[in-house]
Amino acid sequence: MSLSLKARTAAVSGALLLLALALHLLGQGTLQDIVLVIASVLAGAPIAVAAWRALRVRTFSIDLLVTIAVVGALIIGEFVESAVVSFLFIFGSYLEARTMDRTRRSLRELVDLAPQEAEVVRDGTTVTVPVDDVEVGERVIVRSGGRVPVDGTVTHGTALVDEATITGEPVPVSKSVDDQLWSGTVLDTGYLELTADRVGEDTTFAQIIELVEDAQDSKAGVQRFLDKFAAIYTPAIVVGAILTFLISRDIRLALTFLVIACPGALVISTPVSLVAGLGNAARHGALIKGGDAIERLAKVDTLVLDKTGTLTVGKPEVTDVISEHPAYSPDAVLALAAAVEQASEHPLGRTIVEHARDGSMPIAGSPDDVEVVVGRGIVGTVTDDLTRRVAVGSADLLDTPVSEAVRLRAVALEQAGHTVVHVGVDGQLVGLIAIADRVRPEAAVAIDRLRSHGIDRFVMLTGDNEHTAHAVADQVGIDEVHAGLLPQDKVRLVTELKEQGRTVAMVGDGINDAPAIATADLGLAMGAGTDVSVQTADVILVGNRFDQLLQARSVARATVRNMAQNTAIALGTVALLVTGVLLGVVFMASGMLVHEISVLVVILNAVRLVRHREPVAAELSDSRAEHVRPTPVEHAPAA
Repeated sequence: MSLSLKARTAAVSGALLLLALALHLLGQGTLQDIVLVIASVLAGAPIAVAAWRALRVRTFSIDLLVTIAVVGALIIGEFVESAVVSFLFIFGSYLEARTMDRTRRSLRELVDLAPQEAEVVRDGTTVTVPVDDVEVGERVIVRSGGRVPVDGTVTHGTALVDEATITGEPVPVSKSVDDQLWSGTVLDTGYLELTADRVGEDTTFAQIIELVEDAQDSKAGVQRFLDKFAAIYTPAIVVGAILTFLISRDIRLALTFLVIACPGALVISTPVSLVAGLGNAARHGALIKGGDAIERLAKVDTLVLDKTGTLTVGKPEVTDVISEHPAYSPDAVLALAAAVEQASEHPLGRTIVEHARDGSMPIAGSPDDVEVVVGRGIVGTVTDDLTRRVAVGSADLLDTPVSEAVRLRAVALEQAGHTVVHVGVDGQLVGLIAIADRVRPEAAVAIDRLRSHGIDRFVMLTGDNEHTAHAVADQVGIDEVHAGLLPQDKVRLVTELKEQGRTVAMVGDGINDAPAIATADLGLAMGAGTDVSVQTADVILVGNRFDQLLQARSVARATVRNMAQNTAIALGTVALLVTGVLLGVVFMASGMLVHEISVLVVILNAVRLVRHREPVAAELSDSRAEHVRPTPVEHAPAA
């Protein structure tokens, strides 16, 4: 039964009740009874249909109890009770459906935001095609105000892009050549051309929609228990009503018992809380894969974290260029190192080259006679004004040992979390280049706050060296570090924590993290991580930020509390009403009214979750938005 039809049925049924009241005041008893019967049939018919559908699959639903009660009341001539009970139940059903619809609105809004068409270049001509027809590798054009139809890499143009649908961030981000774009984001200003990397159902936006859909359809452990409870409770109440009649010989009392014992509020107590909590988390950048995951997230007491790409940004940057020879300035050291590293595929080598180019540094020619020394670095001949043999890497690539002062400087940099690259010319050291992966700025505050949310143990698992691992751990407030690990080592340590009785969550981003993520009680993945880690995880942090984890943890705990509150409200109401019926102080119509009020209270209590916000998470998010200043861009002409 649709929401609109439920609304119309409840409205008409309510109007008929008011008409019956007017007829009663006018002394038109016969017309009053006719109107009450019509109201009972009108509101009771969809309830009876729902009960029949449930019986066909051998399920004893709450609708069955109400149907029996309404039919029984009509048989014994209690038309007021039958009309009031059916109206209150259908009205309560409408309120429930309306609330569930509102909490799912974010999903529908996401679906509506999905791009329908794409502008692509085919055979030198720009054409507009359905978004599902775009193929990987095609050239896609997005203009100012347009929605990005695919995941891709920018090949031309600059623009400000609103990424709120993906990251939750309200501040547009500047995009240019080689930057990544996500489907569903919007160009505020500018012009971009991109190469399609992922299309259709493989795009990040499509996967977000799928995850939210799957999450809302899944059930929490409490909900599964309540489903089983209802299957036993309903026939038990029918038997109880029969026994009540056999003992009291009072059909009205038996029917009243049947109606009042309906745990309608109990049935919706968990789903409405769950949907509201999942929607809140999704709106703030955390996709939780179902009710079971949200319960496990609330119970976590140990958080295990990868370092690179999780606690750090995952993109190394040159932090220092130090000259160790009077004939070579820092710029000259960088230019020579970048010249040789042009021939390297190593991530650190690419970082050095990018840093030189970003600084408009003229790179000292192209290397010749290049030799890659595995595990140590790279050596090549660079010719500009002079021809020199340049080595970039560890100190043992040099012919002459480094001085004690240089060694101590290198050690100090390593202890501060940097990777140190030695640059030598013709066997002599000329400089040092320090490279570091920047720690996520919100990580330390978020971790400190998570301690107040019941997580009392934080563990770092990384394949990096001890010096760097401890330097990062000190910055973010983690005191338990395991470094130099392989993927199987991470799995072993997570397993050991679980065997200690800890409820373990693992946060990672790479393929090497996926086994540990799957082994933990709860897996969390950075949204920018590999597909394997994202698919393995139970929670995805879309914006790759720890304030999203903090918000998710907070809303998970609030959701579990909310479900417990709603369950207590529902059971308490039923217990009081049933006691009142047996004592003769609660009657069918008044009891049903109280019952429906309890349904409304449960719904309103759950709706509070929609607005739940962890204060520190909100501050971190706002602070980040304030410090992001988009770079002005010019409109590029269409190619």
